[in-house]
Formats: sequence, C-alpha cells, structure tokens
Amino acid sequence: MLVGLTRADDAAVYQINENQAIVSTTDFFPPVVDDPYDFGAIAAANALSDVYAMGGRPLLAINLVAWPDDLGSDILQQVLRGGADKVKEAGAVIAGGHSVNDKEPKYGLAVTGLVDPRRVQRKGGARPGDQLYLTKPLGVGVVTTALKREITDATHVATAVSSMKQLNKQAAAAAQLAGATAVTDITGFGLLGHAHEMAHLGEVDFRLHLDKLPWLPGAVAYGEAGAFPGGMGNNLRYFGPWINFDESVSQLMRDMLCTPETSGGLLTAVPPQNGDLFTEHCDTAVLVGEVLPGDGRIHIN
Repeated sequence: MLVGLTRADDAAVYQINENQAIVSTTDFFPPVVDDPYDFGAIAAANALSDVYAMGGRPLLAINLVAWPDDLGSDILQQVLRGGADKVKEAGAVIAGGHSVNDKEPKYGLAVTGLVDPRRVQRKGGARPGDQLYLTKPLGVGVVTTALKREITDATHVATAVSSMKQLNKQAAAAAQLAGATAVTDITGFGLLGHAHEMAHLGEVDFRLHLDKLPWLPGAVAYGEAGAFPGGMGNNLRYFGPWINFDESVSQLMRDMLCTPETSGGLLTAVPPQNGDLFTEHCDTAVLVGEVLPGDGRIHIN
C-alpha cells in the first residue's frame, strides 16, 4: 500500500509490480443541477478526478445508485448515460454497478485506475518557492445553490455545468510533464480547505493572491445574495485556525473561499522553472500563489 489511511490523500494507491500500481477511489452525491444527463456527467467527472489528482489513468468504473421509487426509470437512464459518456471520454469503461432504494436520488462511481509507482502525485510534497496553479474557476457551490433558489441566470448555470463536466485529464497530464511536487482536486472542503491539506502534509505555508483567483460568471453576485451551501460555515470554522486573511479581505470573499466546490480543478504546486511548461500544456491554468516555509497555514492577501 503506497497511499492509504496513514496520510490523507485523494485516492488509495496499491503497488502490484515494479511498474504498475492500482489507484482506487469512490464518490457520489445528490443532484446539483436539474438536468439528469448533466448530473450523471458531473458526478462521473467528480469521481474520476481523484484518479487524475494522483497522476493515474482511469481504467474502469462501477456505478453507485440510490433511487426513489417515485422517480421513473427513464430519468435514471439519462443519469447513467451521462456518467457512461464521461467515463468513455476518460478512456475507461463502465463495468457494472449496484443500486439501492432511497428517498433522495444519488449517483456516483467507484473508479479503478493505473499509475506508475514512481510517478504517483500526492497532496504533500510542495516546496518553498514552488508556484501554485488552479486549473478551473471557483464558484460552483454558490451557482448551484442559487439554482436551487431559482435566482440564477441560465447562461451562468450553463457555464458552471460546463466547468463541472470538464475532466481534469489535461491538467493531470500537464502536472506530470511539469514535474509537479504536489496536487489535489478542489471539492467539498473549498479552495482553502484543500489548500490547507496540501500545505499541512508538505509542512509548508501557501500564499494565495485574491486578485489572481478565477471566478465563474455570476458567482460573486450570488455570494452577495447569500446563496451559500451549508458546508461553507463548517469549512470556515474547521479550517479557520489555519487561515490568515489580510484585513483587506472582505467577509464575502472569506466565505466564498471556504465554499464547497463540485468537480473543481486541480490545485498544483509546480517548480518555478517549469511554470511555463505547465501552462503551455494546460490552457486553463492560472497562477494564483506560491509556497512558503511554514507549517500548514494559508495566507490570503
């Protein structure tokens, strides 16, 4: 077992021979959008993301379904089709699944991937002087919450859905080429929660620049309207002791940075001499900060 329960990471990694290791992960959740096909594709992309974060290549996936009796099978078929299409795009296959009855629909995958044991990407490993890149814009959490409250613009929702459905395949390949020292994907703990995990495991600090962070269209306005998911407050309380906000950072931005994301991008630490190489092969990457000596704290200015 190369990566297991001893140090938190995005997926388990088990070495089977000198050149191959298995990457194993799972993720599932209730609908975050109204369209069943999009929900299936988003849930699949989110589950596949953990394999990419570890530097792996997805091989196969198992469907995980919880479904109410009063929702038709035609809706479930659309969800499964969305997931299957996204798995196919990743170059993997659906190899089965399991379902249970539940009052609330849920869908996701258990994913198995393959990685070279010498090229496993971990959360820990960032070094002082490394540059920090984010490969997708932030704000999915407030956009999808605003959608539930029926206060969204359709174009904003479409952009957020497109972002959530985007695989982290290109970003993961670029991280390998650029010799990334640490990688994680941004999901339920929000940007600052996942950044703290990386910094803590690497025994370093991160500095993030607020004016460099990319946001989805409409996201900040929905935050101003109070469209925050419940997990935001939990993240802010739990990770707050490790976060140093500059006094110029508003409460709105503090809340936004702790808001859970769904199928977010990769936060990647790259040696400074390889930054251009990373952005050349990942056209969505944005330089958002740098790594400092420290003990796991996140500084926002």
